[in-house]
Amino acid sequence: MIGRDFHHLLAILVPVLHGLGIVTAVHAVMKTRTSQGAIAWAGALIVVPYVALPLYWVFGRDRFMGYVTARREEGKRIANLRESLALASLDVALLPTGDTAVYGVFNRLAHMPFAAGNTARLLVDGKAVFDAIFAGIDGAKDYVLAQFFIVHDDQIGGEFRARLIAKARQGVRVYFLYDEIGSRTLSRGYLRELRRAGVEARPFLTSRDLRNRFQVNFRNHRKIVVVDGRDAYVGGLNVGDEYLGRSKRFGAWRDTHVAISGPAVKAVQLSFVDDWHWSTAEVPQLDWSIEPEKDGGKAVLVMPSGPVDRLDTCALFFVHAIQSAKRRLWITSPYFVPDEAILSALQLAVLRGVDVRVMLPSKPDHWLSWLASFSYLKDTLPWGVKMYRYQGGFLHQKVLLIDDELASVGTANLDMRSLRLNFEITLLFADAAFAAEIARMLEADFARCRPLLISEIAGRSAPFKLAVQFARLLSPVL
Repeated sequence: MIGRDFHHLLAILVPVLHGLGIVTAVHAVMKTRTSQGAIAWAGALIVVPYVALPLYWVFGRDRFMGYVTARREEGKRIANLRESLALASLDVALLPTGDTAVYGVFNRLAHMPFAAGNTARLLVDGKAVFDAIFAGIDGAKDYVLAQFFIVHDDQIGGEFRARLIAKARQGVRVYFLYDEIGSRTLSRGYLRELRRAGVEARPFLTSRDLRNRFQVNFRNHRKIVVVDGRDAYVGGLNVGDEYLGRSKRFGAWRDTHVAISGPAVKAVQLSFVDDWHWSTAEVPQLDWSIEPEKDGGKAVLVMPSGPVDRLDTCALFFVHAIQSAKRRLWITSPYFVPDEAILSALQLAVLRGVDVRVMLPSKPDHWLSWLASFSYLKDTLPWGVKMYRYQGGFLHQKVLLIDDELASVGTANLDMRSLRLNFEITLLFADAAFAAEIARMLEADFARCRPLLISEIAGRSAPFKLAVQFARLLSPVL
């Protein structure tokens, strides 16, 4: 009897699941933003719906539902903020020499103009970064906004917590936002101590809203600290001992942050408030006044990006940056899993005579992404794109240099996750002096690299090549 009932149930479930698989495959074809992703999902949903259906419900969507509506509600409470920031903007004609249309495209992508009157300080590696951030927090008079993808309860995490608690006990308002997935190992005790001291500690809720209930594929990858609306710190470092080179697995950790002061800080602050409002339905009372720094000669564009954007902002930023290069394009990223548009743009840049260099780590921290990067060597090296592996430890910085005028520091990696799934933030500097400083930093990094050769993949075993191609197939969710 049991066997008969089981087979009867199976006879019903199999066609139902296959029917759901076909319907969901149609949804994937209509909604998935890349052709590779659409084909991969549709094939899996039709052939093996028993496995693919739950995976698609969790990983399939690349649009974050409800955030834009929440931002509109928030906008009513921060009257005319974007208009105020526009008053501090620079006419593109006043930016460094070159094609002014280039700057205009960046402005429109960011929905925010280059802001004048900023200072910027390049922070190289963990000690310099945390010394600067901790000094900023210690000097806070009114409020501190802190947002990180990963926070660990270790030595540096403890120092970070102690400083937030100290400021909260002094009457300074402290808002701490962490990604609920990236910081999933953060202990309740850590958060309890913060909250008992008066720190507003909240997770960025990727699963908020019924439509996002099963969506764990989105990450808030931003790393932001804002002090009193006056100073901001943005870059590649999270809060953990490994970012200071204390990990036995990774050893030395190569990363870059930047500290800015001036009107652009308010745009960084706005990015934080967007995320805070989504997670808490609250808008903190902050300083939104626009005051250029006395010695601030740098033009800075703040570009948040993420799965709520109508366009693929991060991907288009990279494509436009690559297309804008005339002499030099240097990119550093811990991962290299680009889309076809970025690959084509890199190839065309080389054909224009641009010195295109891409610096990647030698050590992997995510094996699938590391494996997938090998598959792109045949799309880059034969065309003249110079690929390098950094030998001085684990490379985690996200830096871009375009010619002698434009440079960016931010949180976005050159992979599908940052391009389309993660919430990221990038600071773009239209300043020859800052670009020269970035160039000197990268020249020192390239001196610690070895060039990649096509034999890196051509000379490998068949199982390795198969693993590389399999990893590339998974690139839409890496």
